[in-house]
Amino acid sequence: MSGDGNRPPVTGAARPVRYVTSLLGIVAEDLAGGFFVGWPDPPTPTVHLAALRGSEAVVLAVDDEVAPGSPGRVVGFVNAIGDGVLAASIPLLEVLPAWQGQGIGSELVRRLLEAVGPRYMIDLVCDDDLVPFYERFGLLRHGAMIRRDRAAIMTASGRIPGEAASTGSS
Repeated sequence: MSGDGNRPPVTGAARPVRYVTSLLGIVAEDLAGGFFVGWPDPPTPTVHLAALRGSEAVVLAVDDEVAPGSPGRVVGFVNAIGDGVLAASIPLLEVLPAWQGQGIGSELVRRLLEAVGPRYMIDLVCDDDLVPFYERFGLLRHGAMIRRDRAAIMTASGRIPGEAASTGSS
């Protein structure tokens, strides 16, 4: 559904960004460098990559001037989890602080909504100050229930398919 390979890169104030909908060639180190600002216990790049791999759809903003396997290569990302038919949820949208304010987050969301296509429901939970941002994409304010378990982030590496269980203590 997404034709990101046919579109030119979007140029920000710093340098061009290329948008991709595949994790092919992306390694954990590409995700290091400053995502999850303000999180008390942010996921490691390995856990972050596993979460993206478990998603129905992802869109990444990539800085091709940074070598593959280097921190800061991925400057933004958004993901959707869903059933592929009726429902999708957008749990994460992040843009590295140095790249914010250049329209990258808007382009990530636009491309993700295009990639998941029409659904009965596309849900996300956000802070009140972000509501106007998401309303621009046709999302409406609605009530939500949430649960947050900080300890789960610390043990997530033991739940990554194909990875050896972590034996370190918390």
